Amino acid sequence: MKVVILAGGLGTRLGEETIIKPKPMVEIGGYPILWHIMKGFSAQGFNEFIICAGYKQHLIKQYFSDYFLHTADVTFDFTHGQNTMTVHHNTVEPWKVTVVDTGYDTMTGGRIKRIREHLGDGTFLLTYGDGVSDVDINALLDFHKARGKTVTISAYNAGQRFGILEIAEDGTVLSMREKAKGDGNLINIGFMACEPALLDRIEGDKTMLEREPFSALAASGELAARCHDGFWQCMDTMRERTLLEGMWASGKAPWKTWSDR
Repeated sequence: MKVVILAGGLGTRLGEETIIKPKPMVEIGGYPILWHIMKGFSAQGFNEFIICAGYKQHLIKQYFSDYFLHTADVTFDFTHGQNTMTVHHNTVEPWKVTVVDTGYDTMTGGRIKRIREHLGDGTFLLTYGDGVSDVDINALLDFHKARGKTVTISAYNAGQRFGILEIAEDGTVLSMREKAKGDGNLINIGFMACEPALLDRIEGDKTMLEREPFSALAASGELAARCHDGFWQCMDTMRERTLLEGMWASGKAPWKTWSDR
């Protein structure tokens, strides 16, 4: 099953970091947050990725172009006028990665629309390129299939910072709206299971996935939510990056569901 990662935004609140690189390439513990997200999916058996790139997309392509060498010991032999390279002890992950330039100014919905040719006809997974979690992806898929909706999102109690979801007892999303005083705290953290019919709800490049498409799906009873009670953290600011860096350095990163190489 294919995993789509939205990785085209500017990430302006990360200051000097995103002046030189796209937000998903900002590092935690020496690895881009994009790598952390992919490792989480891979640990659960999902190894085919479509990355919706945009701002400084060439740096994402370059990272994966060099990834095989980054994960290996290498001997470069220039003796006797030769130029040979021998790779030793490679431990590269079994990933298939498609990086698509979905445009500089394209909104989240438009980015998904632009990768239609790569998606095929089956269910696909979708997440954002700036948040890490220990979401059980297989449980999410079971939930999604059992309810038969167009999209199932992962809902999380993250306080009053984000917009609000209203969810029925069976998991159907009744509405999505901006936060208001007295509202509950469940928000969409990504880690979604989607059917190709989602693309029919997206008009074009200027469509934000989280507005018209999801609101229309909620209104028609085609949007479900599975509550996640574990860990989730986005990386919108330098403070949040520092928080994640500290967790990783301590050896107690809750999103690290994979074993070391």
